[in-house]
Amino acid sequence: MTPFKIAVPDAVLEDLRRRLAATRWPRPVPRGGGWAYGADLGYMKDLVDYWLNRFDWRAQERRLNRFAQFKADVGGIGVHFIHEKGRGPNPVPLLLLHGFPWSVAMFEKIIPMLTDPASHGGDPADSFTVVAPSLIGFGFSDAAPEQGFQFVKQADTLRELMVGPLGYTRFGVQGGDWGGIICTPLGYQYPQNVIGMSQNYMGVTIRQEHTPAPNEIRGHGMETAPLCPTDPETLKFWKIFEAWCEGEGGYRHIQMTRPQTLAYAMSDSPAGLAAWIAEKLRAWSDCGGDVETVFTKDEILTTVMLYWLECSFSSAIRIYYETKHHPWKLKPGDCVTTPAAFTAFPKEHTPIFKSRAAAYYSDIRRFTEMKRGGHFAAFECPEDLAGELRAFFRPLRGKETLP
Repeated sequence: MTPFKIAVPDAVLEDLRRRLAATRWPRPVPRGGGWAYGADLGYMKDLVDYWLNRFDWRAQERRLNRFAQFKADVGGIGVHFIHEKGRGPNPVPLLLLHGFPWSVAMFEKIIPMLTDPASHGGDPADSFTVVAPSLIGFGFSDAAPEQGFQFVKQADTLRELMVGPLGYTRFGVQGGDWGGIICTPLGYQYPQNVIGMSQNYMGVTIRQEHTPAPNEIRGHGMETAPLCPTDPETLKFWKIFEAWCEGEGGYRHIQMTRPQTLAYAMSDSPAGLAAWIAEKLRAWSDCGGDVETVFTKDEILTTVMLYWLECSFSSAIRIYYETKHHPWKLKPGDCVTTPAAFTAFPKEHTPIFKSRAAAYYSDIRRFTEMKRGGHFAAFECPEDLAGELRAFFRPLRGKETLP
């Protein structure tokens, strides 16, 4: 494990400027189309102009380097992570997990609230020591070295990071998007290590919810759904997910089926990469259609940069392909027994229902429905999520062993 500082070579930034200046724009969509066809052309021209002429990467680099960062060799994979010690009498180690198209930069607001609650209106007894890794293949972490490296292998590697180089034999976990999905195998396979798991995203492929028939025909994303749900809440969940697959799931399908083909464009065109990411930040956040009510241009571009700098878009989206082709689900009748908490945000694209969570997690200690917030909860509503984490882990404190 070695200290890590973000220090991008000038040549990389000069190459980026050259590419941005030479952006070849697509033809416009019909008048009034706006974001309905995808990333709005006018907005993207404005964003790229800002990127080229006003965005200061070195300032973002300095800001991110305020956090203690490291890179550790875990089973031959270099894992980049933030490691911020808690300020309190007994900080609980907390593994903080992002997803796509996130980055560890989206934890910038919430990390100080967790490590130093006294400075943010909380009790120092509720402090956490935060470990926030770049998922394998994302940002400054290495790409997975072999095929089949899906979310369960992410869980295995990150658990080894915690108990190996860091020495945290007992720790908590919080995750959204892929981070929330990774929580499930972490809690299921390693209850001896995980004292509690908090999720603001649950996913859909936790367990097969019906027995597929040989002559069955299914639409994209609906392979695990029951054919004719009779429970009203189950039916509501799958209807919402069906509509999301139809209206929003195209990105997911191509990343699950042909990630490398897409990666050529995203690795060559910074404007294309920014469009792919900015459109999702707008669609999935609680922004009311104006992405900059939630994310500033600097914040959007900092996340885009963490995919651009190491050319990691291609290795990041492989998690979709590997999970589709190497699936993992709970066995029939099995449940996750690790204490769990769920925080349901109203603009989350795949909602969490308590009855559905209870079918897979047998020890739900806390379930909170929030009044605002979307898919990027740790960034959009850091105070709310930090409060939930403090409340959930408070009775679990004392059950961890620190190094």
